Amino acid sequence: MEANALFQDISCRYFTKPGPANTLAVLEAVGRRAKELAIGRVVLATCSGRTAFEAIKRLDPALEIVAVTHVTGFAEPNVQKLGEEDRRKLTEKGVKVLTCAHAFGGVGRGVRNKVGAYQVDEIMAFTLRIFGQGTKVAVEIALMAADAGLIRTDEDVIAVGGTGKGADSALVLRPATSSHIFDLKVKEVICKPANP
Repeated sequence: MEANALFQDISCRYFTKPGPANTLAVLEAVGRRAKELAIGRVVLATCSGRTAFEAIKRLDPALEIVAVTHVTGFAEPNVQKLGEEDRRKLTEKGVKVLTCAHAFGGVGRGVRNKVGAYQVDEIMAFTLRIFGQGTKVAVEIALMAADAGLIRTDEDVIAVGGTGKGADSALVLRPATSSHIFDLKVKEVICKPANP
């Protein structure tokens, strides 16, 4: 890494395609960057728990992992994709598991589903998707984890998101709660798909 008073040259990994095939490469890059920056927390999206279990195997055990799931009822009413047994195993391994309303798809999505009008939260989600679905997810789960008090808003974290399943994007960011969304700052892009 070259640095001077005006800039730093920092590597960014760009994947040829989005999707779960990138998960292990994302976790490798996350582990490296967390160590370089002495970051102690990683917040990651996980629906079934697979990404969280891979993170446990591949990241430094000293890193605190916050796993954010889909909201219950995301795919069908009253169904939680992360099974109770996997939730228990993750918790036993020290992972903090969060299930709550999506920052960019809670009440606003309900309004759209009922009356067909998009709300600010979903417009923000579409705007972030310009950078890729995984980037949108990484920002969203950082808001959700901060709202739940599982990550601090005065410490940098690494947020990991994906497109569909697995992980394909990772950001270094300074979190904020959703009521202070514009205080959230993306500081680095560790990796993302080049063609989201």
